[in-house]
Amino acid sequence: MKKHPSAESSLIGDIRGGVVSFLVAVPLCLGIALASGVPLFAGIIAGIVGGLIVGSFSKSALSISGPEAGLIIVVLSAMDSLGTFSTFLLATCLAGIIQILLGYARAGIISNFFPSSVIKGMLAAIGIILIFKQIPLLVGYDGDHAEAFTLFQPDGINILKQCQWAFAHINATAILIALISMGIFFIWEFILPRKQTSLSKIPPALIVVATAVLINTFFQLFHPAWALKDNHLVQLPVPADFSGFLKLFTLPDFSQINNPRVYTAAISIALVASLEALLSIEATDELDPLSRKTPSNQELKAQGIGNLMSGLMGGMPLTSVIVRSSISLNAGARTKRAALIHGFMLLVCVITLPNLLNEIPWAALASILFITGYRLARIELFRSQYEAGLVRFLPFITTVGAILLTDLIAGIAIGMLMSLFFIIRETYLKAHQTYTYEMNGKESIRIRLGDYVSFLNKASISALLDRIPNGTRVEIDYTQTSYIDSDVQDILQRFETSAQARNIYLIRLDTNLEIPHFINR
Repeated sequence: MKKHPSAESSLIGDIRGGVVSFLVAVPLCLGIALASGVPLFAGIIAGIVGGLIVGSFSKSALSISGPEAGLIIVVLSAMDSLGTFSTFLLATCLAGIIQILLGYARAGIISNFFPSSVIKGMLAAIGIILIFKQIPLLVGYDGDHAEAFTLFQPDGINILKQCQWAFAHINATAILIALISMGIFFIWEFILPRKQTSLSKIPPALIVVATAVLINTFFQLFHPAWALKDNHLVQLPVPADFSGFLKLFTLPDFSQINNPRVYTAAISIALVASLEALLSIEATDELDPLSRKTPSNQELKAQGIGNLMSGLMGGMPLTSVIVRSSISLNAGARTKRAALIHGFMLLVCVITLPNLLNEIPWAALASILFITGYRLARIELFRSQYEAGLVRFLPFITTVGAILLTDLIAGIAIGMLMSLFFIIRETYLKAHQTYTYEMNGKESIRIRLGDYVSFLNKASISALLDRIPNGTRVEIDYTQTSYIDSDVQDILQRFETSAQARNIYLIRLDTNLEIPHFINR
C-alpha cells in the first residue's frame, strides 16, 4: 500500500516541483518556438496556458503541459502550408476543438494498448537524447537550443556534428558553471540526504540557477572577457512598455475558416498532440510513486481546451511534456498544484522579471536537463528490463533504438510492432499443449487448448491432428479455454468426422464453449 504524503510535505514538494519545472520551462518554451518557426513569445504563451488552464482541467496529479519537441515537425509543416502565423493559430484552435471531441468520443482508451516496455523505452530514449543534447551547451556551444527529440536530424546537422563543433568552440566559463552545477546535484543527491540537513529540502535546480547567475555576474563585474553573454544566456523578449507587451499577442485569422488546408493542419496537430499527451501521461503515471492513474478521456478534453485557448491568445500548440513532468516529480511534486505554480510563475516572471530571467546561463539549465536525462535512462532500468526476459527487453530496447534513430512517434510505432510480434508469437506458442503417455499399454495423447485460440493457431493445430496415429486414444481439454476461432472449430469438426474411420478413441473434457459435439465412448 502506497503511503500518501502529509498536506504540509505535499505543499512543499509541489512548490519545489513548480519552481524547478518553471526554470526549465522558460528555455524550452523559447527553444521549441524558435525551432518551430513561430514567434518566441508564442512558446511562452503555450507554457502559461499549459500550466494554468490545462493544469486546472486535467485530472493528472503530475503531468505538466506546454510546447513539446515532438510537435516541431508538424508545426513547421503547418506553417509552411498555411503561410501566415495568424492562419496557423486558427488551425491550432480547431485542433483543440477536435481534441475535445475525441475526449467525449472516449478515444483516450488507446493509451491502454501501449505496453509498459514501450513506455519505459520511450522514457529511456528521451533521457539519452536529453543527455547528448546538453553536451554542446555544457561546454559553451550555443548551436542548438531547441532540444529536438532526435539524435540524427533530417537536415544532416545531427548531435554528433554538434558535439564536434562544440568541442571546437569550448567556453571555459560555461564549463566551470556546468561542473559546479553537477557538483551541486551530487551534493544534494548523495551527501545531504545522509546528513538529514534542512538544506536538502531546497530544490538543487534552484541552487544551480542562482549559483550560475552569481558566477556570471561576478565575471561581468570583475572580468568581463570571461562573462557569458548573448546566445549563452536565456533570451526572453523584453517589451518596452504595456503597448509593446500587447503586441506580443497575435489573434487567429478567422477569415481563413473555409480554407481546407487549415483543417488538414488542425487534424495533424490534434492527432500528434493527442498521441503524445496520452503517451506522456501514461509514462508519468509509471513514474508516480503513489501509482495513480490519469483518466485519459478527461486528459484529451483538458489538452483540447488548452490548445483552443493557446490558439486564441497567440500561442503555439501544446501537449503533456514528460521532461517537465519528470523534473517536477524528481523535485518533490505530488499534486497538480505544481503545474499551476509553474504556470503562474511563468506568467508573473515574463511580465515583471524578463531581464532577470535573461541572466540565466544555458549551461546551468543544461545541467538540470542532463541530470533529468540520467534519471530517465538510468542503468538500473536497462538491467531490470533485461532480467524480465526477451519478451519485455526486446520491445524496450527496440523502442529506445528506434527513437534515437528516427523520432518519437516513429520510434514508438516501431516498438509497438515489436511488442505485437511477441504477442502474436506467444499466442501462437501457447494456444495448445500436447502430452503423450501410455494407458493400458496403448498410446494416449492429451491436447490441452489455451485460453485464446485464434486463426493464427489454425495451421499448427491442423498439422498436429493430422499427425495423430490411427488407433490412438485422444483427449481434447477445453477446461482452460474461453474462445476458439471459427476456423479452428471447423478443423476440430473435421477431425471428429474422421476419428471413427481412423479408429481414434476421442474424449472431450468438459467446456462451456459452443463447440462441435465430440464422440465420448
